Amino acid sequence: MSLLLVAPNRNLKALKEAILEEDPNIEIDIWPAISNKEKVNFAVCWKHPDHLLGQLPNLQAVSSLGAGVNHLLNDDGISENTKLCRIVTPTLKEQIADYVLNAISNYRHHTLQYITDKKNSRWEQQYTLLKKNCTPGIMGLGEMGLSVASLLVKNGYQVNGWSNSKKEIEHITSYAGEEEFEAFLNDTNILICLLPLTQETKDILDLSVFQKLKQPAYLINVGRGEHLVEEDLIYALDTETLDGACLDVFNEEPLPAKHTFWNRSNIMITPHIAAVTPPEEAAPIIVENYKRTLSGMELKNEVDRKRGY
Repeated sequence: MSLLLVAPNRNLKALKEAILEEDPNIEIDIWPAISNKEKVNFAVCWKHPDHLLGQLPNLQAVSSLGAGVNHLLNDDGISENTKLCRIVTPTLKEQIADYVLNAISNYRHHTLQYITDKKNSRWEQQYTLLKKNCTPGIMGLGEMGLSVASLLVKNGYQVNGWSNSKKEIEHITSYAGEEEFEAFLNDTNILICLLPLTQETKDILDLSVFQKLKQPAYLINVGRGEHLVEEDLIYALDTETLDGACLDVFNEEPLPAKHTFWNRSNIMITPHIAAVTPPEEAAPIIVENYKRTLSGMELKNEVDRKRGY
């Protein structure tokens, strides 16, 4: 039995070392160097090559290297009998919450505008958007969404949340289901997407959504690039339906050098770094799920294929 690590363009040596510190007896390969495909029964992947996992005849379980699992759910080569799981760590939740709080602060204080002004040696004061006039609305109240909501509440924001089912969370106004989506948007002017990517949520961030937000409105997407209809965002910015956007995820990554987003002064771009799993926190979870797989036990953070997360 062996464990395979797959994440193109990432250095996985630190993760391998952290796993071996947890259990030095685990045999580990790092793609593309696979010593014996028939021995691999557990894989840890992030944006793995097409058809790779289908070539592993004894694969029993696959873990995402992060919280997102759409790259696994979209892989037809993974048998329906193969268990899927994901990694959510305390630091991951802390990072995403810090990122969103920082994005809101940058928007309120016109940070991007001041960066542009500095380049042009221009002294021009902007009015700070008061906290009382900001209502963050979080799409998706899973572990990551709740972490973001908690930090925003601690920092004095009135927070809305939208999810499949109603939540009873102190200091958070909960909206649920399609029937309450419009009311959620009408009471939100800083829209934060933390949804899983499913058939239902693909392209959910479109012009009709932006037009229902309170004004002035701002978008923060830390979910998946496929949630956003890119041309609708451009139109919303051009028509001042949105003041701006902070994007950490994109339909195509890396974002192409000629993409129109790069030329937009009111779009903050970060290269999918809002939350990165630390090897020392990922390793214990990977080892535990590897051993659970060997014992035929239910996995931690196991994915429900029908729900898509």
